[in-house]
Amino acid sequence: MVGPAFREGCHDATGGFAGGQLGYRWQSAAWVFGIEAQGDWASLKGSNASAFPFGIGVTNQSKINAFGLFTGQVGYAWNNVLWYVKGGAAVVDDRYTGFVTATNAALDNATDTRWGGTVGTGVEISFAPNWSVAFEYDHLFMGNRTLNFNSTITGAFTRTESIKQDVDIGAVRVNYRWGGPVIAKY
Repeated sequence: MVGPAFREGCHDATGGFAGGQLGYRWQSAAWVFGIEAQGDWASLKGSNASAFPFGIGVTNQSKINAFGLFTGQVGYAWNNVLWYVKGGAAVVDDRYTGFVTATNAALDNATDTRWGGTVGTGVEISFAPNWSVAFEYDHLFMGNRTLNFNSTITGAFTRTESIKQDVDIGAVRVNYRWGGPVIAKY
């Protein structure tokens, strides 16, 4: 069986994630520069009805199990508030599954580790010595990828799909800063 030559539709994935980040920042006057690596376990899922004529109703589901960001940052600080923009590389761990709609039994699946780019912005507020809270938005540009799906029963090839992926993430982060001044400038 070969995948469809037509669009199967799209869906939004929702869910949650938890993880951490490690980085380094330095400040020159009110300007703040930094680098950061972030890793998160995730459960971001979405689904839509397949338009491919399998002869049975099929639901396509995508799930992001984890993601990572590797970024540079530039920001501007006012007293204890920092506004920043960031950009760099992103990686996601994806799982795609086709389910028989009537029974919710898995029909086929594919997995993928996908690299792309990311941009974001945030506001970070220092609320105690070395402690801050940040409110951040990131957009991940993961591009198009063609994947082969295999049967969950026999392991045989079932279809090929071209999957475009973008990810929008809103996060609240609590940060502890090691080193530097006891009372941060921002």
